[in-house]
Amino acid sequence: MQISGSSAIVVGGTGGLGEATVRRLHAAGAKVVVADVADDKGKELATELGIRYVHTDATDEDSVLAAIAEAESLGPLRISVDTHGGPAAGGRLVGKDGSPLALDGFRTTIEFYLTAVFNILRLSAAAIAKSEPLEEGGRGVIVNTASIAAYEGQIGQLPYSAAKGGVLGMTLVAARDLSPLGIRVVTIAPGTVNTPAYGKAADQLEQYWGPQVPFPKRMGRSTEYAQLAQSIIENDYLNGETIRLDGALRFPPK
Repeated sequence: MQISGSSAIVVGGTGGLGEATVRRLHAAGAKVVVADVADDKGKELATELGIRYVHTDATDEDSVLAAIAEAESLGPLRISVDTHGGPAAGGRLVGKDGSPLALDGFRTTIEFYLTAVFNILRLSAAAIAKSEPLEEGGRGVIVNTASIAAYEGQIGQLPYSAAKGGVLGMTLVAARDLSPLGIRVVTIAPGTVNTPAYGKAADQLEQYWGPQVPFPKRMGRSTEYAQLAQSIIENDYLNGETIRLDGALRFPPK
């Protein structure tokens, strides 16, 4: 699919993965809308690139629809990339004191990391479906973000692993559901990615995780996520798949 001239929305577009994707799609000629809740950073990024920013709560239907409407005002929506984050509960299923893992924390994690992904997926798909078909009947592509924790979650990661596993589980079904409309769905499952969100802890995390990655022996980079997202968008035969981006890393138990 041709990126240049296409309207695109990047949810979580001010974060490390999201910002790198915004910049890459913008450089490729897309009309990008940054959708996030970090208003100051979003407005700064939009001003720098000459694009649009919309305050967007991924868990709220009206909020996501407002961002989509902004993208549609620039042209038919054809690209949706979701990299948003949120609070994530953790802890062992049964603690050392014998207490069970809190249900509220599990529900919150599922809300942000699975239900919100579904919310963006369904609303983006409905908007893309209104676009005129391009070559071979394609209308657009949706890229979701999971994690390798969906495959081998570590001790204490049960809520997060369950949510990300749900994103994996939706991928093929969504691709099959949307195939008559010419909409592709692909998920990226990153490993350890060193983003600005880690702040001063970034160097320490690099020293810990880098040696554990088979090759290259470093944490991933946001630009590598963005590069893969662009490849997915441009390659019409990538569909219904989850792609690991992890340097062959497999999480140990802890």
